[in-house]
Amino acid sequence: MTSEPPVTVRPATVGDAPSVCDLLNEIDTIEIGRPDTDLHTVETDLAHPEVDLAEDSWLAFQGDRLVAYALVWDESGGERIDADHYALPGCGAAGERLLALAEGRALAMAHGNGASRAVLHLHLNTSPTTDPEMLERRGWRRVRRYEVLTRPLSAEDRNVPEPPAGLALRDCTGEADRRRAHALLQEAFTEHFDHQPRTYGQWLEDLGAAHIDWSLVWIASLDGEDAAVLLSRNDRQSTAWIPSIGVLKARRGRGVAGHLLRHAFAVYAAKGRDSIGLGVDTLNETGALRLYEAHGMRTDYAVDTWEVVLPEPAPVTDAG
Repeated sequence: MTSEPPVTVRPATVGDAPSVCDLLNEIDTIEIGRPDTDLHTVETDLAHPEVDLAEDSWLAFQGDRLVAYALVWDESGGERIDADHYALPGCGAAGERLLALAEGRALAMAHGNGASRAVLHLHLNTSPTTDPEMLERRGWRRVRRYEVLTRPLSAEDRNVPEPPAGLALRDCTGEADRRRAHALLQEAFTEHFDHQPRTYGQWLEDLGAAHIDWSLVWIASLDGEDAAVLLSRNDRQSTAWIPSIGVLKARRGRGVAGHLLRHAFAVYAAKGRDSIGLGVDTLNETGALRLYEAHGMRTDYAVDTWEVVLPEPAPVTDAG
């Protein structure tokens, strides 16, 4: 059995964003058949003010080649910590080394928050380049599945549909409406799995707000009261994208989400986009998956949430 070449590890810098983006697109191509990561997304992650790159990020190189990347961040202020982790096939030892460093840092973050343990979450393609057997050996388990759904857009979608009676939309080009959109989404997602409350400023940083066209974020009011928000973005190369669509609990079942979807289809078709996508929790109790499928959206690929509970850092082994 041939051993892997020697690995060197260092923290990432914001200037590493193009190299990290190239790595992620190489992994995208392996996992889903095409590159699907945009540079501004990586730049937003690396430049986030809540991330200390010297402590929270790692790059692994074999010679001059970047083969693995990891990042951890804390949105909870408690025990829940999040991580990104990517490793190329055949680079298992490098990948596990970065995962061990991420685990150790996550535990330190949780302890710094006064928690006795860290509950670390990681999102990976259902057929990831990261070795699932290695994850399971280290105590990780799958706890949730998300599907990425897409829908083709055509000229037939360009006609903006008539809204249900009493429903009106407005965009969020004004600061007051952006703040209102944030508040509505926070309320709508309160009971959703793994939701972490975020302040308005934190939410903007999470989004990379400089890349958001706020005319493509819509608040829906029903009978004169704000009921829902659809946040969309037109800055992805592969597809128009809907990061969030949230309807207040008391306003569900009135056709609001369906109208927002159809409105988004019409707007993006008119802009010449040929597809639109979003991600959905398959166990979402609001029936979101059924709604999206009823509007012609179909599964492109799926992502698992992996979880590990860390009372102490797990060891690094020599297994590749």
